[in-house]
Amino acid sequence: MNVGVFATRLAGTDGVSLEAAKIIHVLEYRGHRVLNCAGELDDGMAGTVIEGMHFTDPTALDHVERAFKGDTADPTLLSEIESHAIDLERPIGQFIDDNAIDFAIVQNAFAIPMHLSLAKALYRALTDRAVPTLAHNHDFHWERQRFSPCGIPDFINDYFPPVANNIEHAVINSLAQRELAARKGVAATIVPNVFDFATPPPAIDDYNADFRHAIGLSPSDLLIMQPTRVVPRKRIELAVELVARLDDSRAKLVITHDTGDEGDRYLDDLRHLADDLGVPLLNVADRIGGRRRHTIDGAKRYSLWDVYPHADFVTYPSVIEGFGNALIETVYFRLPALVNRYPVYEADIKPLGFRFVECDDEITDGVVARVKSLLASSVARREMTEHNYRLGAEHFSYEVLDRTISRLLPQ
Repeated sequence: MNVGVFATRLAGTDGVSLEAAKIIHVLEYRGHRVLNCAGELDDGMAGTVIEGMHFTDPTALDHVERAFKGDTADPTLLSEIESHAIDLERPIGQFIDDNAIDFAIVQNAFAIPMHLSLAKALYRALTDRAVPTLAHNHDFHWERQRFSPCGIPDFINDYFPPVANNIEHAVINSLAQRELAARKGVAATIVPNVFDFATPPPAIDDYNADFRHAIGLSPSDLLIMQPTRVVPRKRIELAVELVARLDDSRAKLVITHDTGDEGDRYLDDLRHLADDLGVPLLNVADRIGGRRRHTIDGAKRYSLWDVYPHADFVTYPSVIEGFGNALIETVYFRLPALVNRYPVYEADIKPLGFRFVECDDEITDGVVARVKSLLASSVARREMTEHNYRLGAEHFSYEVLDRTISRLLPQ
């Protein structure tokens, strides 16, 4: 079967790109031919780049800014969205026809309204051809305050997500499943974040052995890893406070991602807080990419998975997450973690029996004591992480993903 995967981008270490890559792996393992179509593709990905599909396309950015700046409709916005959608629909349709696409997967472009014209273009290109389609929805507009208020609510309702006979829907948690059913009458399948638990995680090797030295850490330092983008909903200030209250000169907070599309103000605030509390904070996003490589000037770049083997502890203090890719990644790498009890964790992860240091949006004395005890005891760490790894293999493996995706493919 020829499978077409569509997104604004399929590149880097964002959650959508990472989870899309896992589905692609499972499909190719099953013998399907996968071709990708997005505004950006990782090196080596088979498919077509249509630059206008990227959410950073200037026209797309302009439309989003005007759509969500207030409740009053911009009188020309809908016609401009239509014009841009026509421009995108042509190359998308050509991609579908040239590659005889039998099944399409739309990665989040029908869920979060970061490219309004793209959603309309994809909808028409796929429905006009009656291509069986899976809309893999990672996060919806109603889950993000930045998309309210809105001047074009009917358009957003029509396309985020759309309802059509040829479109099935998947979501990444049970809360989204229930909300989608309530809002749209759509029965969605849950496709959780997964990892290849059957394959041991990468370890320290010749390439990444110098990572600590490269970012200025010594072998004896405690690398406290924050493996998320730097945005307010990640509540990274709690990680800063935790490191401060550990009162251990060896403890360093290492943030692996950049600020994405939400600006640098929050990162600046975190740096000021860290300075005030005496916490060494290292943002190493410029050293981390989707894969290992050397830049043109010879500088070394590491993958995200080069960082985990060096980490001693992971902080995950988010208040909102679609699922928790980095948390399951932490389980995969057998690391202990601090978790804020965000809603999806409470609904879909905690009930399975995972063991983490938990907090309720504050760092208490008990939280600090628990983290200190784990850092001091290799036996306690091993008991926790091996228990979590077994549960991860049972509930969030490629085998689980394979069974789920197989049920969604056209028969």
